[in-house]
Amino acid sequence: MKPILEIKDLVPGRLPSNLLEAAQPVVLRGLVSHWPMVREARRSDRAAVDYLHGCWRGAPVAIMTGPPEIDGRIFYNDDLTGMNFGRADAPLPALMEELLKLADVERPPCYYVGSTTVDTCLPGFRAANDLDLSPLATGEGTAQDALASVWLGNRSRIAPHYDLPDNIACVAAGHRRFTLFPPEQLANLYVGPIDFTPAGQPVSLVDLKHPDFERFPRFAQALEQAQVAELGPGDALYIPSMWWHQVEALDAFNVLINYWWRQSPAHMDPPLFALMQALLSMRDLPAPQRAAWRGIFDHYVFNADADTAAHIPEHARHALAPLTAEGAGHLRGHLIQRLKQR
Repeated sequence: MKPILEIKDLVPGRLPSNLLEAAQPVVLRGLVSHWPMVREARRSDRAAVDYLHGCWRGAPVAIMTGPPEIDGRIFYNDDLTGMNFGRADAPLPALMEELLKLADVERPPCYYVGSTTVDTCLPGFRAANDLDLSPLATGEGTAQDALASVWLGNRSRIAPHYDLPDNIACVAAGHRRFTLFPPEQLANLYVGPIDFTPAGQPVSLVDLKHPDFERFPRFAQALEQAQVAELGPGDALYIPSMWWHQVEALDAFNVLINYWWRQSPAHMDPPLFALMQALLSMRDLPAPQRAAWRGIFDHYVFNADADTAAHIPEHARHALAPLTAEGAGHLRGHLIQRLKQR
């Protein structure tokens, strides 16, 4: 493994305008060090909890809970028939007080709040703790429309997974270790089911803390390409779209705020939908037919350019025209209608 590229001389709150150009992960040291939340977290966990109490307005949070035996690993059970954790809803202040009580317990149960919208859970938070993403605005899919989420709990390990949106993860309390793998390492990560997952995204089945190289021999190649960084309060990490990442919360009380946005119009559907449809309709075709369809996808999707439909009059291109919100709605309706006929 090698360290993730770092930028250390940032002005707090100011993002590099060329951050997206390299399409590589970047550690942004001190990016949110000016947040009042970070200041309180550096004082103590108690101070951080008290600060968040003032931002909360009564909405319960969804919590993943696991026994001490899972060692903070939010994952499947042993035979992949279910999960190794349960779910509950609770007021955020009650959860945070419980985390403080468990701070000195050597093997506490795991409590994990993941991907909860900040404006719903902590509506007073962003007034003084926010990030201007305008330098990253790109085309129709703009960072200005980013979704801000909070991740909170005690020590946890979230298995390597990818996200479609670009991501800036900001550590507000505690420390986190990020281990990232380039998208091309997919075959070496031994990913589990895509339609039965612990938290929505497909995850690697390899336990990075105790990798089983007999069961997962190619994972050694993935580790050679892995990038790792440890972040403290005030630090941030840019994670490009589709990069696999494991996230470990290292302390008894951890808070992370992340911003997700897509560099594409909102009317585009998640590509995972197309993958599932391809599994349904193409994967098990005879090899010559799969090869033919690979050529069709290359022509219409992966290698598409201005010449692909140039021979068709503009008014008659339909699905082959540049995709607009209206065109996306028409195409989606056509697909739904065809699926209903099955």
